[in-house]
Amino acid sequence: MTSLVETVTAKVQGADLAQLAEVAAEKTVSLSIQVGLACLILIGGYLLARIASGAVRSKFAGIKGMDQTLVPILAQSVQYGIIFITLIMTLSNFGIETTSIIAVLGAAGLAIGLALQGTLQNVAAGIMLLVIRPFRKGDFIEAGNISGTVEETGFFITRMHTAQGLYITVPNSMIWSNIITNYSRLPRRRFDLQVGIAYEADIDKARDVIMKLLLDDARVHRSPEPLVVVRALGASSVDLELRVWTDRGSYWELNFDITRKVKLALDEAGISIPYPHQQLVLSPEVIEALSKQGKVLSSNDDDRDADSTENATKDKPDAGKGSGKAGSKKRGRPRNIPA
Repeated sequence: MTSLVETVTAKVQGADLAQLAEVAAEKTVSLSIQVGLACLILIGGYLLARIASGAVRSKFAGIKGMDQTLVPILAQSVQYGIIFITLIMTLSNFGIETTSIIAVLGAAGLAIGLALQGTLQNVAAGIMLLVIRPFRKGDFIEAGNISGTVEETGFFITRMHTAQGLYITVPNSMIWSNIITNYSRLPRRRFDLQVGIAYEADIDKARDVIMKLLLDDARVHRSPEPLVVVRALGASSVDLELRVWTDRGSYWELNFDITRKVKLALDEAGISIPYPHQQLVLSPEVIEALSKQGKVLSSNDDDRDADSTENATKDKPDAGKGSGKAGSKKRGRPRNIPA
Protein backbone atom coordinates (compact mmCIF):
# COMPACT_ATOMS: atom_id res chain seq x y z
CA MET A 1 0.00 0.00 0.00
CA THR A 2 2.81 2.32 0.82
CA SER A 3 4.60 1.61 -2.39
CA LEU A 4 1.44 2.38 -4.39
CA VAL A 5 0.97 5.76 -2.69
CA GLU A 6 4.59 6.63 -3.23
CA THR A 7 4.36 5.60 -6.87
CA VAL A 8 1.26 7.77 -7.47
CA THR A 9 2.81 10.71 -5.65
CA ALA A 10 5.98 10.40 -7.69
CA LYS A 11 3.99 10.37 -10.91
CA VAL A 12 1.98 13.46 -9.87
CA GLN A 13 5.10 15.30 -8.82
CA GLY A 14 6.84 14.33 -12.05
CA ALA A 15 3.90 15.69 -14.05
CA ASP A 16 3.86 18.94 -12.01
CA LEU A 17 7.57 19.34 -12.43
CA ALA A 18 7.32 18.83 -16.16
CA GLN A 19 4.45 21.29 -16.35
CA LEU A 20 6.34 23.80 -14.23
CA ALA A 21 9.41 23.40 -16.38
CA GLU A 22 7.33 24.00 -19.48
CA VAL A 23 5.70 27.09 -17.96
CA ALA A 24 9.09 28.39 -16.80
CA ALA A 25 10.50 27.92 -20.27
CA GLU A 26 7.58 29.80 -21.79
CA LYS A 27 7.90 32.63 -19.26
CA THR A 28 11.65 32.82 -19.81
CA VAL A 29 11.21 33.12 -23.54
CA SER A 30 8.45 35.70 -23.10
CA LEU A 31 10.52 37.71 -20.60
CA SER A 32 13.56 37.54 -22.83
CA ILE A 33 11.50 38.89 -25.70
CA GLN A 34 10.16 41.68 -23.49
CA VAL A 35 13.64 42.59 -22.23
CA GLY A 36 15.04 42.53 -25.74
CA LEU A 37 12.16 44.65 -27.01
CA ALA A 38 12.64 47.07 -24.11
CA CYS A 39 16.34 47.39 -24.95
CA LEU A 40 15.49 48.06 -28.56
CA ILE A 41 12.95 50.68 -27.51
CA LEU A 42 15.48 52.39 -25.22
CA ILE A 43 18.25 52.36 -27.80
CA GLY A 44 15.93 53.46 -30.58
CA GLY A 45 14.42 56.22 -28.43
CA TYR A 46 17.84 57.49 -27.40
CA LEU A 47 19.07 57.57 -30.98
CA LEU A 48 15.83 59.19 -32.14
CA ALA A 49 16.19 61.85 -29.41
CA ARG A 50 19.76 62.65 -30.52
CA ILE A 51 18.79 62.78 -34.19
CA ALA A 52 15.71 64.94 -33.51
CA SER A 53 17.72 67.31 -31.31
CA GLY A 54 20.38 67.72 -33.99
CA ALA A 55 17.74 68.25 -36.64
CA VAL A 56 16.09 71.02 -34.61
CA ARG A 57 19.45 72.73 -34.10
CA SER A 58 20.39 72.62 -37.78
CA LYS A 59 16.90 73.55 -38.97
CA PHE A 60 16.39 76.60 -36.77
CA ALA A 61 20.03 77.71 -37.01
CA GLY A 62 19.55 78.40 -40.73
CA ILE A 63 16.39 80.49 -40.31
CA LYS A 64 17.05 84.20 -40.69
CA GLY A 65 15.61 86.34 -37.93
CA MET A 66 15.46 83.40 -35.54
CA ASP A 67 16.85 84.19 -32.12
CA GLN A 68 19.69 81.70 -31.78
CA THR A 69 19.41 81.79 -27.99
CA LEU A 70 16.15 79.80 -28.26
CA VAL A 71 17.62 77.04 -30.44
CA PRO A 72 19.47 75.10 -27.69
CA ILE A 73 16.49 75.08 -25.33
CA LEU A 74 14.15 73.91 -28.13
CA ALA A 75 16.55 71.12 -29.05
CA GLN A 76 16.85 70.03 -25.42
CA SER A 77 13.08 70.10 -24.99
CA VAL A 78 12.63 67.79 -27.98
CA GLN A 79 15.37 65.46 -26.75
CA TYR A 80 14.05 65.18 -23.20
CA GLY A 81 10.46 64.77 -24.45
CA ILE A 82 11.39 61.81 -26.67
CA ILE A 83 13.38 60.21 -23.86
CA PHE A 84 10.41 60.55 -21.49
CA ILE A 85 8.05 58.94 -24.02
CA THR A 86 10.60 56.17 -24.55
CA LEU A 87 10.67 55.39 -20.83
CA ILE A 88 6.88 55.23 -20.69
CA MET A 89 6.77 52.84 -23.67
CA THR A 90 9.46 50.67 -22.10
CA LEU A 91 7.53 50.32 -18.84
CA SER A 92 4.29 49.66 -20.75
CA ASN A 93 6.06 46.82 -22.51
CA PHE A 94 6.33 45.00 -19.17
CA GLY A 95 2.60 45.38 -18.53
CA ILE A 96 2.91 48.21 -16.05
CA GLU A 97 0.04 50.71 -16.20
CA THR A 98 1.31 54.10 -17.28
CA THR A 99 -1.29 56.01 -15.26
CA SER A 100 0.08 54.69 -12.02
CA ILE A 101 3.60 55.31 -13.28
CA ILE A 102 2.80 58.94 -13.98
CA ALA A 103 1.37 59.32 -10.48
CA VAL A 104 4.47 57.74 -8.96
CA LEU A 105 6.73 59.90 -11.11
CA GLY A 106 4.80 62.97 -9.99
CA ALA A 107 5.33 62.12 -6.32
CA ALA A 108 8.95 61.25 -6.97
CA GLY A 109 9.40 64.49 -8.90
CA LEU A 110 8.07 66.47 -5.95
CA ALA A 111 10.49 64.75 -3.58
CA ILE A 112 13.39 65.19 -5.99
CA GLY A 113 12.43 68.82 -6.51
CA LEU A 114 12.58 69.51 -2.79
CA ALA A 115 15.98 67.83 -2.60
CA LEU A 116 17.36 69.60 -5.67
CA GLN A 117 16.11 73.13 -5.15
CA GLY A 118 19.28 74.66 -6.58
CA THR A 119 18.97 72.67 -9.80
CA LEU A 120 15.33 73.65 -10.22
CA GLN A 121 16.30 77.27 -9.61
CA ASN A 122 18.65 76.98 -12.57
CA VAL A 123 15.81 75.56 -14.69
CA ALA A 124 13.43 78.35 -13.64
CA ALA A 125 16.15 80.97 -14.22
CA GLY A 126 16.90 79.51 -17.66
CA ILE A 127 13.23 79.71 -18.62
CA MET A 128 13.02 83.32 -17.43
CA LEU A 129 16.18 84.24 -19.37
CA LEU A 130 14.68 82.73 -22.51
CA VAL A 131 11.32 84.44 -22.01
CA ILE A 132 12.64 87.91 -21.15
CA ARG A 133 15.80 87.53 -23.28
CA PRO A 134 18.11 90.15 -21.76
CA PHE A 135 20.85 88.81 -24.06
CA ARG A 136 21.23 86.71 -27.17
CA LYS A 137 23.85 84.42 -28.60
CA GLY A 138 27.02 86.38 -29.38
CA ASP A 139 26.32 89.22 -26.91
CA PHE A 140 29.04 90.28 -24.50
CA ILE A 141 27.46 90.55 -21.05
CA GLU A 142 28.47 91.14 -17.46
CA ALA A 143 26.55 89.70 -14.49
CA GLY A 144 28.10 90.24 -11.09
CA ASN A 145 31.77 89.31 -11.38
CA ILE A 146 31.18 87.20 -14.51
CA SER A 147 31.69 88.57 -18.02
CA GLY A 148 32.00 86.98 -21.44
CA THR A 149 30.40 86.32 -24.80
CA VAL A 150 27.31 84.12 -24.70
CA GLU A 151 27.49 80.91 -26.73
CA GLU A 152 24.44 78.99 -25.52
CA THR A 153 21.75 79.11 -22.83
CA GLY A 154 20.36 75.74 -21.73
CA PHE A 155 18.00 74.47 -19.05
CA PHE A 156 20.68 74.47 -16.36
CA ILE A 157 23.75 76.42 -17.49
CA THR A 158 24.85 79.20 -19.82
CA ARG A 159 28.00 78.59 -21.83
CA MET A 160 30.29 81.57 -22.40
CA HIS A 161 33.85 82.43 -23.41
CA THR A 162 35.75 85.29 -21.81
CA ALA A 163 37.83 88.03 -23.40
CA GLN A 164 40.95 86.10 -22.30
CA GLY A 165 39.88 83.09 -24.40
CA LEU A 166 38.58 80.99 -21.49
CA TYR A 167 35.53 78.73 -21.80
CA ILE A 168 33.22 78.92 -18.77
CA THR A 169 29.86 77.43 -17.81
CA VAL A 170 27.71 79.53 -15.48
CA PRO A 171 24.59 78.30 -13.62
CA ASN A 172 21.55 80.19 -14.84
CA SER A 173 20.57 81.22 -11.31
CA MET A 174 23.87 83.11 -10.87
CA ILE A 175 23.17 85.19 -13.96
CA TRP A 176 19.49 85.75 -13.21
CA SER A 177 20.13 86.85 -9.60
CA ASN A 178 22.56 89.64 -10.64
CA ILE A 179 22.28 92.85 -12.63
CA ILE A 180 22.91 91.96 -16.28
CA THR A 181 24.86 94.50 -18.34
CA ASN A 182 24.66 93.86 -22.08
CA TYR A 183 27.48 95.61 -23.96
CA SER A 184 26.34 94.38 -27.37
CA ARG A 185 22.64 95.25 -27.45
CA LEU A 186 22.88 98.93 -28.50
CA PRO A 187 24.75 100.05 -31.64
CA ARG A 188 26.56 103.03 -30.03
CA ARG A 189 28.57 103.64 -26.88
CA ARG A 190 29.84 106.77 -25.15
CA PHE A 191 33.52 107.09 -24.32
CA ASP A 192 34.47 109.24 -21.29
CA LEU A 193 37.99 110.39 -20.42
CA GLN A 194 39.19 112.67 -17.61
CA VAL A 195 42.28 114.82 -18.15
CA GLY A 196 43.92 117.03 -15.53
CA ILE A 197 45.73 120.27 -16.48
CA ALA A 198 47.73 122.68 -14.34
CA TYR A 199 45.97 125.56 -12.62
CA GLU A 200 48.23 127.99 -14.49
CA ALA A 201 47.20 126.55 -17.88
CA ASP A 202 44.69 128.22 -20.19
CA ILE A 203 41.47 126.19 -19.88
CA ASP A 204 39.97 127.46 -23.14
CA LYS A 205 43.16 126.65 -25.04
CA ALA A 206 43.25 123.15 -23.61
CA ARG A 207 39.61 122.67 -24.49
CA ASP A 208 40.18 123.86 -28.08
CA VAL A 209 43.15 121.51 -28.50
CA ILE A 210 41.14 118.50 -27.32
CA MET A 211 38.05 119.48 -29.32
CA LYS A 212 40.06 119.84 -32.53
CA LEU A 213 41.55 116.40 -31.91
CA LEU A 214 38.09 114.87 -31.50
CA LEU A 215 36.58 116.55 -34.56
CA ASP A 216 39.45 115.35 -36.75
CA ASP A 217 38.72 111.72 -35.84
CA ALA A 218 36.24 110.07 -38.23
CA ARG A 219 35.22 107.51 -35.61
CA VAL A 220 33.73 110.21 -33.39
CA HIS A 221 30.04 110.85 -34.03
CA ARG A 222 28.94 114.41 -34.72
CA SER A 223 25.51 113.78 -33.23
CA PRO A 224 25.48 113.95 -30.29
CA GLU A 225 28.41 116.32 -30.67
CA PRO A 226 31.63 115.81 -28.69
CA LEU A 227 31.76 117.54 -25.34
CA VAL A 228 34.72 118.86 -23.33
CA VAL A 229 33.81 120.35 -19.93
CA VAL A 230 35.45 121.30 -16.64
CA ARG A 231 34.41 118.51 -14.33
CA ALA A 232 36.10 119.47 -11.08
CA LEU A 233 38.79 121.56 -9.43
CA GLY A 234 41.09 118.91 -8.02
CA ALA A 235 43.76 119.09 -5.36
CA SER A 236 46.57 119.65 -7.88
CA SER A 237 44.85 120.07 -11.26
CA VAL A 238 41.84 121.36 -13.14
CA ASP A 239 40.00 118.21 -14.24
CA LEU A 240 38.56 118.25 -17.74
CA GLU A 241 36.25 115.54 -19.06
CA LEU A 242 35.66 114.69 -22.69
CA ARG A 243 32.60 112.72 -23.82
CA VAL A 244 32.23 111.31 -27.31
CA TRP A 245 29.90 108.82 -28.97
CA THR A 246 31.15 106.14 -31.33
CA ASP A 247 30.12 102.84 -32.89
CA ARG A 248 30.14 99.82 -30.59
CA GLY A 249 32.79 98.09 -32.66
CA SER A 250 35.14 101.10 -32.52
CA TYR A 251 34.86 101.75 -28.79
CA TRP A 252 38.07 100.12 -27.50
CA GLU A 253 40.16 101.22 -30.47
CA LEU A 254 39.02 104.81 -29.96
CA ASN A 255 39.57 104.53 -26.22
CA PHE A 256 43.23 103.60 -26.54
CA ASP A 257 43.93 105.92 -29.47
CA ILE A 258 42.33 109.07 -28.04
CA THR A 259 44.03 108.63 -24.67
CA ARG A 260 47.44 108.63 -26.36
CA LYS A 261 46.65 111.50 -28.74
CA VAL A 262 45.32 113.77 -25.99
CA LYS A 263 48.59 113.46 -24.07
CA LEU A 264 50.68 114.21 -27.16
CA ALA A 265 48.47 117.15 -28.24
CA LEU A 266 48.62 118.82 -24.81
CA ASP A 267 52.40 118.38 -24.67
CA GLU A 268 52.72 119.96 -28.10
CA ALA A 269 50.55 122.91 -27.03
CA GLY A 270 52.70 123.45 -23.92
CA ILE A 271 49.95 122.49 -21.50
CA SER A 272 51.25 120.38 -18.65
CA ILE A 273 49.42 117.51 -17.02
CA PRO A 274 50.44 117.80 -13.34
CA TYR A 275 50.78 115.01 -10.86
CA PRO A 276 50.01 115.30 -7.13
CA HIS A 277 52.63 116.99 -4.91
CA GLN A 278 52.95 116.80 -1.14
CA GLN A 279 54.48 119.53 1.06
CA LEU A 280 56.14 118.48 4.31
CA VAL A 281 55.88 121.02 7.19
CA LEU A 282 58.06 120.46 10.26
CA SER A 283 57.53 122.01 13.66
CA PRO A 284 60.32 124.21 15.17
CA GLU A 285 61.08 121.55 17.79
CA VAL A 286 61.69 118.93 15.08
CA ILE A 287 63.86 121.34 13.09
CA GLU A 288 65.93 122.15 16.19
CA ALA A 289 66.39 118.46 17.02
CA LEU A 290 67.47 117.71 13.47
CA SER A 291 69.85 120.69 13.53
CA LYS A 292 71.53 119.45 16.72
CA GLN A 293 71.83 115.98 15.27
CA GLY A 294 73.30 117.44 12.11
CA LYS A 295 75.92 119.43 14.09
CA VAL A 296 77.01 116.33 16.00
CA LEU A 297 77.39 114.39 12.77
CA SER A 298 79.27 117.30 11.21
CA SER A 299 81.68 117.46 14.14
CA ASN A 300 82.40 113.74 13.96
CA ASP A 301 82.96 113.94 10.21
CA ASP A 302 85.41 116.84 10.66
CA ASP A 303 87.40 114.86 13.23
CA ARG A 304 87.64 111.92 10.87
CA ASP A 305 88.72 114.25 8.05
CA ALA A 306 91.44 115.78 10.25
CA ASP A 307 92.79 112.37 11.23
CA SER A 308 92.87 111.23 7.63
CA THR A 309 94.64 114.44 6.57
CA GLU A 310 97.24 114.05 9.35
CA ASN A 311 97.89 110.44 8.41
CA ALA A 312 98.26 111.41 4.76
CA THR A 313 100.80 114.10 5.75
CA LYS A 314 102.83 111.62 7.73
CA ASP A 315 102.84 109.14 4.88
CA LYS A 316 103.80 111.84 2.31
CA PRO A 317 106.14 114.38 3.86
CA ASP A 318 106.68 116.09 0.53
CA ALA A 319 102.99 116.97 0.35
CA GLY A 320 102.77 118.39 3.85
CA LYS A 321 103.36 121.97 2.89
CA GLY A 322 100.67 122.06 0.27
CA SER A 323 98.10 120.30 2.32
CA GLY A 324 98.11 122.49 5.39
CA LYS A 325 95.85 125.19 4.14
CA ALA A 326 93.63 122.78 2.40
CA GLY A 327 93.31 120.83 5.57
CA SER A 328 92.39 123.92 7.54
CA LYS A 329 89.79 124.88 5.03
CA LYS A 330 88.38 121.38 5.09
CA ARG A 331 88.09 121.44 8.86
CA GLY A 332 86.05 124.59 8.78
CA ARG A 333 83.73 123.54 5.94
CA PRO A 334 80.10 123.58 7.12
CA ARG A 335 77.93 120.49 6.64
CA ASN A 336 74.39 120.47 5.22
CA ILE A 337 71.82 120.44 7.96
CA PRO A 338 68.49 118.74 7.07
CA ALA A 339 65.49 120.94 7.61
